[in-house]
Amino acid sequence: MDGKNRTQEGVKIADGEKLGNPKNTIEVIQKYGFAFQKKFGQNFLIDPHVLEKIIASAGVTKDDMVLEIGPGIGTMTQYLAESAGRVVAVEIDNNLIPILQETLKDYDNVTVIHNDILKVDIAELAEKYNGGRPIKVVANLPYYITTPIIMGLFESHVPIDNITVMVQKEVADRMQEGPGSKNYGALSLAVQYYAEPYIVANVPPNCFIPRPSVGSAVIRLTRHKDAPVQTKDEQMMFRLIRASFNQRRKTLQNGLNNASDLHFTKEQIASAIESMGLPPAVRGETLTLEQFAKLTDLLVEL
Repeated sequence: MDGKNRTQEGVKIADGEKLGNPKNTIEVIQKYGFAFQKKFGQNFLIDPHVLEKIIASAGVTKDDMVLEIGPGIGTMTQYLAESAGRVVAVEIDNNLIPILQETLKDYDNVTVIHNDILKVDIAELAEKYNGGRPIKVVANLPYYITTPIIMGLFESHVPIDNITVMVQKEVADRMQEGPGSKNYGALSLAVQYYAEPYIVANVPPNCFIPRPSVGSAVIRLTRHKDAPVQTKDEQMMFRLIRASFNQRRKTLQNGLNNASDLHFTKEQIASAIESMGLPPAVRGETLTLEQFAKLTDLLVEL
């Protein structure tokens, strides 16, 4: 027996043979003489329970196309391939491509693309592999580039059902934070405008090779069918949000007045804040998403 079992649903590899088993991961790394590159933020997941939890929380079924960002040596890809209809994995590190060809050779529903995810036309992938229907995104993201990847997925308005990702715990906390706390910021508002965040699990450093220096968390972002607030100018709203958090210690009025990409007068800003019934010294960190949308509409109408 080679540990592989072909069923009507496709290939199933025995759990002991999968890369979720640390022994198998170490063997692959040694076989290929793979050197971890800090610039790509590479930490490979080696806990089968966490891997299974990610797949379950993403709700992956045979009807789904899953985009995996940064498959590494193919650990999570193996689990995804057994649950999804189609997996498209985008890997930036050229050294991992031959390893992926080896570790995923038994699966005929996986496509590996060697590219930088920030340069990939994801809408085109969804069209090609899923007929333009909403896809699911699953990833153990490099922590240094988490925010650009997630915001890129949302802002490009690619058809997405949900995004289930491993991120730094502090970033996961920020994504689901509400007004008034020190963790609340532009990322909280941006994520919550596009999706419903839910922390699935906290993941300690010993679940990875090599161990990261920080705690991690799996967060699921379920895309809103309709935005939770309406605004006349979405881009302007996010410019106001960024400006109000760029200088957290300043009042909202001063933060907006000091922003180089905003061209409202101090009087216009003060008038808009007053007409919302807010005190002149209010800080941006106390405003809800709904209040930022209202402020945007008042200012763009001037």
